[in-house]
Amino acid sequence: MKRSDTADLAGSTAVGSLVAFVLLTLVVTGRDGGTLFGDEGLVTWSAAHRPAVALALARAVTYTGTGVVPYALVVLAGVVAGRTARERVVRALCCVGCLTAAQAVRYTVMTLVSRPRPPVAEWATHATGWSFPSGHTTTSAVSGGLLVLALLARAPRGGRPLALVVGCWSVLVGLSRVYLGVHWFSDVLGGWLLSLCWLSLTVYVVARFLPSAGSSIPALRPRPDAPPTEER
Repeated sequence: MKRSDTADLAGSTAVGSLVAFVLLTLVVTGRDGGTLFGDEGLVTWSAAHRPAVALALARAVTYTGTGVVPYALVVLAGVVAGRTARERVVRALCCVGCLTAAQAVRYTVMTLVSRPRPPVAEWATHATGWSFPSGHTTTSAVSGGLLVLALLARAPRGGRPLALVVGCWSVLVGLSRVYLGVHWFSDVLGGWLLSLCWLSLTVYVVARFLPSAGSSIPALRPRPDAPPTEER
């Protein structure tokens, strides 16, 4: 795929996911933070289906969705994307900045919406702050998404198995928040939409503005449509 096509696809995805996120946010605020269709049912079902093993696994997964692990993943994404030591350091810092900025946007929206969490009686883990959008979901989706993008850009075929594992981890972190009763599903959905928008915007900026000449990422190197003609 050409860089221009990649940029166009990423830009369209960013706009689409942003519109969906804004609409979901407006619905949540229009209900004064109330639940949406299916929110209460999923939390109630989760509270009634928590065997010890599943509960322990859910807690283990959810704990990886914040703190050191997401930042370690974005640093790894920068290392994978770079070729030289300098490139790896610069791109790791850029990935950390990308995650930090996404968290700032998420926190701003969360504060403005001020949606209450599910009732404390349903909680099976500790949680703080407002509910929408889910912080663990957004953080894990952005960090995991950056690593997935780096793996697929560097090794389109060989990186797929690890990219699949990282992608599944991101999804499970979001679902674990509902299972543990500290978020409504619409909070998690909001986190996924925000993350998709942020990742798509990142790809758009990289594909549109990052210099392609000499790029260490094969997918970003220039590919002429036709071989150059010889001068006569």
